[in-house]
Parts: sequence; structure tokens; C-alpha cells
Amino acid sequence: MEPGTASQDATPQQPVPAWRPNTPAVATPDTVVHRQLATGLLHSTDAPLTVHLTGLGCDRLDTTVTPVGDNVVLIEVTTSAAATVRAEWRVPCIAATAYWTPDTNASRWLLPSWIAPRTVSLALGAPVASLIGADDRALCTAAAGETSAPVRVGAGVVEESGEFAFAVEQDLTPDGPPLRLRIDLSGRHFAATLQAVTAWWAEGLHHPGTAPAARMPAYSTWYSLHQNVDTAAVERQAALAATVGCESIIVDDGWQTTDRARGYGHCGDWEPNPAAFPDPAAHVAEVHRLGLAYLLWYALPFIGRHNDAWDRFKDLILREEPHLEAAVLDPRHPEVRAYLVEKVSRAVEQWDMDGLKLDFIDRFAVTDPPPAPAGADHTDVHEGVLQLLADLDARLRRTRPDIIVEHRQPYVSPGLWPYATMIRATDCPLSPAENRQRTVDCRLTAGPLAVHADMIMWNSAETPEAIAVHLVNALFSVPQISVDLAAQSPDQLATLRFWLGVFRQYADVLQLGVLEPTRPDLGYPLVRAHDHHTTVVARYAPLPVALPDRHAADGPQTLLVANADGDPAVLLTATRPEQALARVQDCRGEILSETVLDLVAGANPVTVPTGGLLTLIREH
Repeated sequence: MEPGTASQDATPQQPVPAWRPNTPAVATPDTVVHRQLATGLLHSTDAPLTVHLTGLGCDRLDTTVTPVGDNVVLIEVTTSAAATVRAEWRVPCIAATAYWTPDTNASRWLLPSWIAPRTVSLALGAPVASLIGADDRALCTAAAGETSAPVRVGAGVVEESGEFAFAVEQDLTPDGPPLRLRIDLSGRHFAATLQAVTAWWAEGLHHPGTAPAARMPAYSTWYSLHQNVDTAAVERQAALAATVGCESIIVDDGWQTTDRARGYGHCGDWEPNPAAFPDPAAHVAEVHRLGLAYLLWYALPFIGRHNDAWDRFKDLILREEPHLEAAVLDPRHPEVRAYLVEKVSRAVEQWDMDGLKLDFIDRFAVTDPPPAPAGADHTDVHEGVLQLLADLDARLRRTRPDIIVEHRQPYVSPGLWPYATMIRATDCPLSPAENRQRTVDCRLTAGPLAVHADMIMWNSAETPEAIAVHLVNALFSVPQISVDLAAQSPDQLATLRFWLGVFRQYADVLQLGVLEPTRPDLGYPLVRAHDHHTTVVARYAPLPVALPDRHAADGPQTLLVANADGDPAVLLTATRPEQALARVQDCRGEILSETVLDLVAGANPVTVPTGGLLTLIREH
């Protein structure tokens, strides 16, 4: 099929019927069109893949199919009238092990096809999924090109046929963007197929770049201080954070209120608590003197009941959140947007902050929003959110072109990339395995954004080895530390200092190298990142570590193995005999051994303690 040409219909065929109890009970419009689209793709049994198209509300669907890689196509669908268009296809569910989506609250197990589809939009999720098989190869990776308006994405095992079904549904208009689908049956490592999706999304999107501090370790006040923040406490932690390797501090909730009840009833006025922060500009200047960038928290959508602004905006809301003593503002109204931009930009313009932590943007994703209020200049909520973030970004960059802005799972849409520099895993305190899975998931489709771990904390009696395990579980992201640094023992601080040094020294390969996580069905028990000369492997289970292939012309190569498992017996598997210089360090960075290893073809045991690091330098 010629690239970009009108596609041909497939030979008519009907899939095995599947039970769909979650199909919405809505009236079928008078005009419905069906098409069976030949894609030119071959699935795992070498049979052709057909996409079944349904247009509800139109009498014609125009389509193109463009090959964009080996067994990868881009499909575009346009309509002759306003319509809901659904694309459905199936692949044989053979040797499938996991179903991956950016929704890290979901299981990686294979869902049944009758599970209700998920709705993704600008403020919630991203339209991509991958069915993964043996050897971590993608059986089918699919993505939609719409990154702002809602898209409904369904998938699951068809019990009647042993197939795996995909469905994407989008509302189209004749003068609006088409339904764009990217279907990848190349059989590559699933991470490579997801990276290709992010490259596709990035086409035509402008990202202003990421400030260097956004890729360096940070300190957060949330778990360590919660709302008990003031000038003295923040500056004390900032001074200590600088000594262990942090380059920024994120001051979370509490700066704007005297209330310590953990609700959001005092959000919305965004005035510093004068007793805690009498002179914000002088306070920020002191943190800068200590060598740290300063980010300030805002719960952007919330207007609390205990604010002066409540009466002004209580009728310009999307919904109330009674349990939070707050409501979600309606960004479709220009008065709401202007108010938020004016309030939030003060942190940068008047107090000289380096960035913002914009929390709860996903709360804008209301399932059934009310009609746009009088005076609104946008009909759809996602358009109002986009306008709000664009206006805020433009205002902030007038003062600070290298502004740092943190977003958080689950608002991970590529449509938000231009307005953020970093994305953080959602809250998972004291859950290292969850932090690992969330950060790796986020890395797979984060595009140009720096990915941050959820704040790392531990009990004051925790061992240095266990602290190192927490840190290694966040190794392929930017760590945020949130403990009282003044209360840590010398061994705890030594562990923190050592591992933050590893993060800093190898930031390029850890964050920007090729990422290859294994076994998403098991929570990524081994993760690898590499560039041309350095490979970093983190081991979270008693699994062997394969030495990467190399050629003599490549020069010296470094392999780092971080052991977060309780078993110190690390097996290195080599394809040929060779010699390598091996250094083993414990969780504090103390050198336990430094020797030349005579590696044999096959398994080579090396003792690396829990929380320790093996560095292997291969000269030839």
C-alpha cells in the first residue's frame, strides 16, 4: 500500500461475537456506517490484521493507511458529519504475559474484554496500550494521536475466541482533527515500541527544555514536615539537603495556612501564612544562597470553603469535593483563569521562586461536567485547562524562561508536555516496589520530561541497607528525599550521600539512556539502562545479570549492578571469556573489594551486599 493513499476495505468478515455488558445503553443514531479496513499488517500467526470501523451519526468514513515502519502503520479516519467513530481490532492472544497502560493503578494482568473502557483526556492518562508477550516483546502496541479531547480506550481477552481485542473511540467533526491511530505489530521490546509512540506524539509539539536542576536530586517537605512548614524549618532542611547532593527543595502544602488538618479548605487565596513566612522573598534568597532551587506547591484546581475567594467563585465550579472542604474551579471561565494565573505567578515574579509544583490537575477531568457557565469562552473543560496552563506558562516564562514545573501521575498526557518540565510518581510512601513500577511506567511515555520518584521516606530506625533499597528502587528516575535530615544517623546520611552521588554521576545514562525494563507482569524485577559506553542494571529479585555485548573497537565499557535484593550472590552471565576490573561497594559506598575478575563463558558469581553496588570496567 502506498504511504498516505486512500485505504482499501478488507474482505468482509465478522469477528466472533463478544459479550459487552458495559456498552452504554444509548440510542443508535439514524445514520450508521461500517467499514472493514485492510491495514497491511500481519499479526503473530501471519494473518492480516483488519480494523473494523463504525461511524455513529455519519454516512461516510474516509481513511488512509500509511506504513511508518516494519509492520507499523498510521491510520487516519475523517467523517462527513459530526459522529462518534469507533475502531476495533483483534490479535491472537498467544504467549501474552501483560497488558500495559500508563494507568499504574491498574493491574498488568490481562483484562476480559467486557471490562468498561477507560476515558483518557488532557488531564487524565494517555491514549496508549501494549499487549506484551514472551521475552518482553510487544504483541501489539497501539496509540491514539488525540492528546487533549477525551478518547475512550478499551481492551481485553475475548473469551469466545482466545483473542485480545482493542477498541478506540473518539468524537469527530468534519472540520476537526481526524482519528489517528498508530498500530505496531513489529514484535520489538515493548519499551522500544512505547518510545516510538512518544516520538510520534512529539512531532509538532514544542517543549522549551528542562532546567538542569529538574534532573538532579531534590528535597521535599511533604512527608518529613507535612503542613508544619515555616522559614526556619525549610532553611534547616535546605542546608542539610545541599550537603547530601540535592539541588532543589520543594515546599509543599502548609505554607498558605495556619490550619494543620490536612484538608484543602484553605486553598485558593494563595497568600503566605505571615507567621510562618513573614518575608517570602528574603526566605527564597536564603535558600538560593545555600545552593538550592526553590519550588512551591499549589493545588491548582481547588477553591476552599475557608477562603476569601470562595464567595466570588462558588458559582464557577465543576463540582464540589465535600470531603476536602473544597471545590474544583471551572477553567472554561476567563475570570477563573485570570485569577489563578495572577495568584500563582506571584511565586516567581515577586518571591523569585525557581518553579512550581502544580498538584491535582487530574481533578479537572470531570466525567459529566455541568454546562459552561455564563461568560465562559470555552465549551469543553479540556480546552479551558489547556488555555489555563498555556496562559500560566507564558506569564511565568516572561520572568523565568527556565521555569521548573512539576506535574504528577495520572495527568501524563503528551498534550501537557509543553507546560511541564518534570512528572512525579503519585504518592506511595514507604512502598519501594510501587515507586519502582510507577517511575518506570512513567519513564516509558514521559517524552522530554524529567521523571521524579515519589518522595522517599523511611522509619527513623531503618537500616542503611534498607534505605539503599528504597533509593535503588527509584534509580531510573530523579529521587525526592523527604525525611528529617537532622535526625539521621551518620550511617544513614552516608548511605544517602553515596547513592545520591551515583544518581548525579550517572544521570545521563540513568535518565536519558535507552531504558529496558523486564517483566512488567512481575513489577519490573530487573531494569537496565544504557548508552554507548555505560550500562546500569538494577536487580530487585535474585535474577542473573547478562553482560552486554561489546566489541573491542568500542573502548572501555562500564557495567554497574545495583543490588536491591536480599540475595548477595549476583550471577553475571557472559558469552565469552574476558577479564574485567571489579569494584564492590556496600550501601554506604565503602569499597569491599577491588580485583580483576577472570570471567568465563556462562555464569560468574560475584558477592554484592544488599543495597550495594558492583562496578565492572571492561577494557577489552
